[in-house]
Amino acid sequence: MDLITAFGYTFFQRAFIGGLCAAVLCSLLGVFIVLRRSALIGEGVAHLSFGGIALGLFLSIYPLDTALIISLLGTLGISYMQRKRIVYSEMAIGIMISFGLGLGAVLASLGNGFNVDLFDYLFGSILTISADDLSLSVALSLVVIVFILLFFKELMHLTFDEQGARLSGVPVFILDLAFNIVLAFTVVVSIKIVGSLLVSALLILPASSAMQLSKSFRGTVAISLVVGIIAVVLGLVASALYERLATGGAIVLISIGLFLLCVLLKKIMGSEPRPVTIS
Repeated sequence: MDLITAFGYTFFQRAFIGGLCAAVLCSLLGVFIVLRRSALIGEGVAHLSFGGIALGLFLSIYPLDTALIISLLGTLGISYMQRKRIVYSEMAIGIMISFGLGLGAVLASLGNGFNVDLFDYLFGSILTISADDLSLSVALSLVVIVFILLFFKELMHLTFDEQGARLSGVPVFILDLAFNIVLAFTVVVSIKIVGSLLVSALLILPASSAMQLSKSFRGTVAISLVVGIIAVVLGLVASALYERLATGGAIVLISIGLFLLCVLLKKIMGSEPRPVTIS
């Protein structure tokens, strides 16, 4: 179908709005994740959501609800193991990744009838977003955006100087836990867009692209948002024009292309590599 015709269909309108929600949230949170060098937490939550989706399909209930519940419980588990110093942070995340994958694999083997549906959640199926999917995405997006706006300065302080934030009275543990919770929200919003296996790419690539062109924190956030939105919109347009194209994969490949373009622009401009600063 052509693009103008596509926008006349309700399913495409839902896909467009849902895609914008995922692009904004992933691009925004991705900056904090990349600068804190904690990209693995996004991978962990994404794989936890896979187990939650499989559980929902196995029990014949709304999969994104169970994905959200399992992701939240897993996030709390990671925070608990970190705080009690049961294992290192990377080990805690690795344990949860293993749990999510193991749970998903076992339930997929027991429920042969939902394997096709599970594939859509693994790799995304943006054009099949339902009204319920969109309602959940918009609601969770509003929660995440309000959280970021309310605690932007504290999160920025925590990102650049955790010890200094703690000494200045910022509730580091609570804020870090809250951030991981809204990250779980973001992953659930993005599942139907790029799939649980590709969510981490949408979290990391726009922020990594932005860091090539801007060394100020706010500038990096702004560019990351632009890159994420462009990638999702172009991926959606491509899937509308070529119906057999996997939208999630297209969005990720376009994100990689934009990252390479940003690297090339940085080389052309001859800018010296400098870390992103709080200014």
